Amino acid sequence: MVGIPTLAASDPQMGGAAAGIGFAIPGNIARDLASQIIRYGRVIDSHRAFLGIESADLSAGGGALVYSTVAGGPAANAGLKAGDIITAVDGQPTPSAGALAAVLAGLKPGQTVPVDVTHQDGSQSTVRVTLGQLPG
Repeated sequence: MVGIPTLAASDPQMGGAAAGIGFAIPGNIARDLASQIIRYGRVIDSHRAFLGIESADLSAGGGALVYSTVAGGPAANAGLKAGDIITAVDGQPTPSAGALAAVLAGLKPGQTVPVDVTHQDGSQSTVRVTLGQLPG
């Protein structure tokens, strides 16, 4: 795999970079994003789905807690609110905020997916969310 290095892992105990561990953008994605910047002056399609929430882990691992929604974003438009707990997206369990991010990474902007939610009052529902384009 050919990629562009973007971030090196650090080892807090060693006080510096963790040798041999880093993160990169795959070359084909970097090439696509660069061509969009050249053509349009900005990225118009990041290929990354956007739910429009900030989430946190629950201590019990029971889902991803929505602690805020982006006004006018996909989640808010579907009726999700702060305090809701997302337990699955597109049929895939989301026991944590990290798991939610991993599921979203496999989805595309414009897809409409079912999102299983437990509300603050304990009721459960499934809402359909049309995923947006990751800003930036």
